[in-house]
Amino acid sequence: MKHVIGVDLGTSAVKLLLVNPKGDIIQEISKPYPLIQEHNGYSEQDPQVWVDQTISGLSELVQKFDGDPDDIEGISFSGQMHGLVLLDDNNEVLRNAILWNDTRTSSQCEQIYNLVGEERLLEITKNPALEGFTLPKILWVKEHEPETFAKANSFVLPKDYLRYKLTDELHMEYSDAAGTLLLDMNSNNWSDEICEVLDIDRSLCPPLVASHEKVGSLTNEISSATGLSVNTQVFAGGADNACGAIGSGVLEDGKTLCSIGTSGVVLSYESSNDKDFGGKVHYFNHGAPNAYYTMGVTLAAGYSLGWFKDVFAKEESFEDLVAGVGSVPPGANGLLFTPYLVGERTPHADASIRASFIGMDGSHVRKDFVRAVMEGITFSLNESIDLFRKNGKKIDTIVSTGGGTKDDNWLQIQADIFDVEVVKLSSEQGPGMGAAMLAAYGSGWFESLQECAEEFLKLDKTIQPIKENVEKYKGLFGLYQEVYEQTNKLNEKLVPYRK
Repeated sequence: MKHVIGVDLGTSAVKLLLVNPKGDIIQEISKPYPLIQEHNGYSEQDPQVWVDQTISGLSELVQKFDGDPDDIEGISFSGQMHGLVLLDDNNEVLRNAILWNDTRTSSQCEQIYNLVGEERLLEITKNPALEGFTLPKILWVKEHEPETFAKANSFVLPKDYLRYKLTDELHMEYSDAAGTLLLDMNSNNWSDEICEVLDIDRSLCPPLVASHEKVGSLTNEISSATGLSVNTQVFAGGADNACGAIGSGVLEDGKTLCSIGTSGVVLSYESSNDKDFGGKVHYFNHGAPNAYYTMGVTLAAGYSLGWFKDVFAKEESFEDLVAGVGSVPPGANGLLFTPYLVGERTPHADASIRASFIGMDGSHVRKDFVRAVMEGITFSLNESIDLFRKNGKKIDTIVSTGGGTKDDNWLQIQADIFDVEVVKLSSEQGPGMGAAMLAAYGSGWFESLQECAEEFLKLDKTIQPIKENVEKYKGLFGLYQEVYEQTNKLNEKLVPYRK
């Protein structure tokens, strides 16, 4: 039987999925690696560990596979976004990769706005200058490590470097390129204007390919090291969020993904690149052909509930913590929580704002606080959905993944606050499954990614909004939005008093 491999190159580990034509996961292997954080705000990794751990994982996968290695037809990738890998003339790594969660580049973001212009940057890239993106990292190396930068011949993102080491072919695909701040989203080419204004050699930017495109085959060296056949086709893959959308079936207008991990993501399918969100949400190329997605981010989604548990119920299980939530009415008996524990991203790119409980009185008990935290996280995610709708997007289905699916009450809260049908999938492999689907589609198993999703993805449950809850939450959402406006100046004044 034919199989494909999806490789998800994450921030803390690489995960490999072996998948058959029915979408069944035959094997799942994870290999961890460390972060390098030498200074406050720095976050780096040695790209060689990605390669070593992936080869180790592939070798283990093949050893456990009871079929012929030639039956593994294709391999594709999902990867952490925005990370900078600088290469020299021989495509050797010049320095550790600077990752998406590295925050050293505030002055470079200001430089981009000063030289390119904030409005012009949005016109070209559809995105604001944020510390996590790749272009500010390039400018940081150029300014602080000029000798290293002088040797740079090209740059790629993490999974593109991994793919290069497996195939000896260097490319970047569109969904990751869109997160660099160097891609002209109107023409889907590298921006000559941005490169010229910022004095970056256009030749640093590698050739662009589509996510489902075949970019090569495994080298003889990698074949020997892993046991995979040299005939295994290699497909470009996509950014982790783009692959997460594919792996959740968000492949047509009206479908949106709500993923609650440490942070929270609301990602909605776009059939065109011509909408204007004013930079309040991210706007990137999808991994699906000729498609895009918009994305809002809540910085402390699952983290907020984890923080509450660690502070007030450290020895209890998650199930015990949320056990009483269903008996608390919508609105948590007049208690509101804003999940700004580490600042916020969408719609307020505000590093100073901090969380609040509003409306506490002596009658509140712990389960009220737990429900308020769940509702506050969901209200924050709803700010992105509200932005989408105000810009003319129709949202008729939300696929919920991550921590928000672990409790039925939270799924109902999402359906009621979002005022839409919420779907939970039976398997939540997100980015890794999306990578496997790109390999399956690229290998010709299906006519389209939608057809692949119909075969691979299976529903667990569907939750409908409850009308009276929807109306109550609409009023509370307006109050939730007021909390930011009433507390942002206070939080700025509190900054000197923080640790």
